[in-house]
Amino acid sequence: MDENKRAISNNRVYKMKFSSVYPLYIQKVERKGHNKEEVDTIINWLTGYKKEDIAKIISNGIDFETFFNQAPQLNPNTSKITGLICGIRVEDIEDKIMQKVRYLDKLIDELAKGKDMEKILRK
Repeated sequence: MDENKRAISNNRVYKMKFSSVYPLYIQKVERKGHNKEEVDTIINWLTGYKKEDIAKIISNGIDFETFFNQAPQLNPNTSKITGLICGIRVEDIEDKIMQKVRYLDKLIDELAKGKDMEKILRK
């Protein structure tokens, strides 16, 4: 993908409302026997947002870019998140916001695939 198309694609993801994607994360993990609390645990681990913060973000219509730019504390162990998501190595993504979005996608995928929460949270 050339740089112009990538920038347009990234911008579209940045402007997506977190509230439109969050229920999809929950649906994905619930189909595999997991739950909303586990999704919230992953979000808290990655970003530092607490359950109450997530509810406010959803009700305020915050987009992904703002969600990650205003995150209280990005987990220092994010460098341990590796592997493919959408055919791209998350550790090689240069755009920092897109990398954080893909980190979250990767962690949700790991939960949906049945990985132990301790391993998902890189303990």
